[in-house]
Amino acid sequence: MSITRDSRSALPDRRPLLTVAAAVAVCVVLGAAAGLVTSPQIATWYTTVDKPGFTPPNWVFGPVWTALYALQGVAAWLVWRAGFDRRGVRLGLAAFAVQFVLNLAWSPAFFGLESPALGLVVIVPLWVAIVATVVLFRRIDRRAAALLVPYLAWVSFATALNYAIWTLN
Repeated sequence: MSITRDSRSALPDRRPLLTVAAAVAVCVVLGAAAGLVTSPQIATWYTTVDKPGFTPPNWVFGPVWTALYALQGVAAWLVWRAGFDRRGVRLGLAAFAVQFVLNLAWSPAFFGLESPALGLVVIVPLWVAIVATVVLFRRIDRRAAALLVPYLAWVSFATALNYAIWTLN
């Protein structure tokens, strides 16, 4: 039996507001959950760590990550809408999943285990995975790739910050 555009995952086309909201919610909730698990170390261990002068105040991280997770949700949704039956879409979404898992792993590595070194072990492949995702998304929907650029910029900054904290401690 062949799958046609009408019979396969047409849900994003039939209910775009609902499905984009769901994609955003999934990304934001999962991201927030990873942050909440390690939040006790922010008030304890992280306050004792030597940090570089370019470290933002702690209150900046929550709003920035919320916005970045929302952008990721919209980007993934745009690619999903292009048709999951396309190999490029599946590959792009697989890269997205890899970078998202690495993203979720960073907080437990850095904060949970109180290890800037392990944070670097996670964040460097995360950066590479984001670049790969942007490249793959660009082939499918340039808007989706563009939505990930602020995320790539922030993770680039976070990588520099993670490295600086590692070297200072």
